[in-house]
Amino acid sequence: MRDAPIIPMGDDPGSQPAARVVSARPWQSGAGLSSAAAASIGQLARSIADYAERFLATAGFDRAPWLAVLFMGGIMTWFALPGQLTWILAMAAGGGLVATALVLWPDANDAFDGRVNLRSAVTAGGLAFALGIAVIWARSEIVGAEPIARPQVALLQGHVLEREDQPAEDRIRLTLAVRDAESLAAYKVRVNVPLEALEGGAAGAALAEGAVVRLRARLMPPASPMLPGAYNFARAAWFKGLAATGSALGPVELVRAAPQAGGIADIQRALSAHVRARVEGSAGSIAAAFASGDRGSIARADEEAMRDSGLTHLLSISGLHVSAVIAAAYLAVLKLLALWPALALRVRLPVVAAAGGALAGIGYTLLTGAEVPTVRSCVAAMLVLIALALGRDALSVRMVAVAAGFVLLLWPESAIGPSFQMSFSAVLAIIALSTSAPVRAFLAAREEPWMARMGRRVVMLFVTGMVIELALMPVVLFHFHRAGLYGALANVVAIPLVTFIAMPLIALGLLFDLVGAGWPFWWLVQHSLDLLLGIAHFTASQPGAVKLMPQISGSAIALFAGGGLWLALWSGRARLLALVPISIATVLTLLTPVPDILISGDGRQAGITITEASGGRRLLSLRDSRSDYARDNLIELAGVKADPIPLSEWPEARCSDAFCTLVIERGGREWVLLMGRSRDRVEERGLASACARADIVIADRFLPRSCRPRWLKADRRLLSETGGLSINLDNRTICHRRRA
Repeated sequence: MRDAPIIPMGDDPGSQPAARVVSARPWQSGAGLSSAAAASIGQLARSIADYAERFLATAGFDRAPWLAVLFMGGIMTWFALPGQLTWILAMAAGGGLVATALVLWPDANDAFDGRVNLRSAVTAGGLAFALGIAVIWARSEIVGAEPIARPQVALLQGHVLEREDQPAEDRIRLTLAVRDAESLAAYKVRVNVPLEALEGGAAGAALAEGAVVRLRARLMPPASPMLPGAYNFARAAWFKGLAATGSALGPVELVRAAPQAGGIADIQRALSAHVRARVEGSAGSIAAAFASGDRGSIARADEEAMRDSGLTHLLSISGLHVSAVIAAAYLAVLKLLALWPALALRVRLPVVAAAGGALAGIGYTLLTGAEVPTVRSCVAAMLVLIALALGRDALSVRMVAVAAGFVLLLWPESAIGPSFQMSFSAVLAIIALSTSAPVRAFLAAREEPWMARMGRRVVMLFVTGMVIELALMPVVLFHFHRAGLYGALANVVAIPLVTFIAMPLIALGLLFDLVGAGWPFWWLVQHSLDLLLGIAHFTASQPGAVKLMPQISGSAIALFAGGGLWLALWSGRARLLALVPISIATVLTLLTPVPDILISGDGRQAGITITEASGGRRLLSLRDSRSDYARDNLIELAGVKADPIPLSEWPEARCSDAFCTLVIERGGREWVLLMGRSRDRVEERGLASACARADIVIADRFLPRSCRPRWLKADRRLLSETGGLSINLDNRTICHRRRA
């Protein structure tokens, strides 16, 4: 699924929008370039090339970070382009750059005429870009699974590939490998199983990876984005190899129990249950997430509070947690071995300590599920350990580039996901800040009281939190349409609380549980995590704590990304050029219009934004949906906080069993909306008359040709081609998402 460009609609409400194609064919005009003009153009091109060469030579050009950026750019280009022909052309363009550089500057040994820096930059960049397209294309062909054709109820028997416990939702989630009865083709499905559907021992260790189960389930093709800018689960399911998702109907029959040999998944579940048994309530759920990566028991209210307070990154096992574990193991091994003088004199202890930290990091990564952010953090930490063992600078942009390249080679689809973007944005922001001249001068060693030195550290922690929040804000708003504004303040307390208190206490509790003496540590864990949740709920409840934003345009987020990368990867005054695209992107973001009407891809859900007398915005919904997914999508894309008001309960709306009519004022005129509520039969002549009096008609069924509204007819025929719609009536534009 790809976002389509905004379509300008006709200014005349009575006219139907029409596409206009303008073709420019300069070769038919008879105009040509004189030799003087051609020489001028050639001279201009040489001047630009000379300037680029001088810039690259004086900027200390490091290719490694930019190769990772261009590799990721190729991956994202693959997602943006519509099909195979355009992918081939894009790869050819990358190869063309390489060929052009080799032809124009064949002598790589000539420092000036050969333009060494420019030649190497264009050659390596073109290859990295083309390779990015090739890697994601190959990944898509290897792991992609065609979705089922239509919703269906089926009797399934399959092997359990993965079990995910979600006690907060009163269910477990099973990923099954099943085989089609007719074609015998194997495919993967993901099924939510209510806890009451589990029979006897099926809920225990017998129902785990490797078991065979039989159940009846309602299956759906992976859902396309409900609205433009909404989460694209169909794309995520494709790269996970899922052909369908659904819910179990009735009990689950255990055909064959899982093997008795305890795997990592069994250890993870046992560890999570053990921690929750030692720590009560919400704090126990958070502790289980830190110890095993299991977030299924965290209550929805706690997750929302952590998100709105800017602390949700603490729940995802990533850089902070992996770094804490590895650092603790490294220091423990280093200090313990230093107590053995004979060994300390004969062995390089940093190398041994690095090996111990690496083993601890890899074990923690595997134990917590080996998700992409965790693997990324583990790889980066391994590079840091290698640098420490070799006596090199442990924190560098090149290290981040190598870690990013490793992750993108294995999971190229993660480039468009928020997890990858947020984690690497945060790391780059930290490195760019810590290596800047003002910060180095501020943190330079000096003769001063320990209180002053501690104060500098606290100030630096707060500044770092602010910089990270600013770096992550565009990514968070683009993907989630909301962000916590007080995250920097909350993180000043929350990060040390988790890193230096909660996680070490959890480790000590698990260690002393081996001899039955862990209860004092678990008592401290309880209170420390209760404090963390208290900070989250207090911060999220403050006025103005959450910034809501409708869908940011692709051009704005591209300018943010380009400016941020330039600011982080260049040095000296050249990095200040990044302020230009960042400023433009900020203005575009602030000017992002709130959509007046949102229409889901199936036509069953529609949201209309209104302004109340108090000046606040509310959302009217066509149907009072029981689906949290539908409601959350409407709220996020409309940029409102309160739950939607059903249209039938709005006093200015007129509703029957079949349709609702609403008149709203936008762009200096009144718009009449006619929206279908059911599929009851309607007399065609009456429907045609109602359509003629309406500007916009919305329905989840095919409407007859006699239904001709004055501006737009969004029925099943149109929505099957466009997907969800976002409409701005002030400038009469529609943003839609084409179906793949």
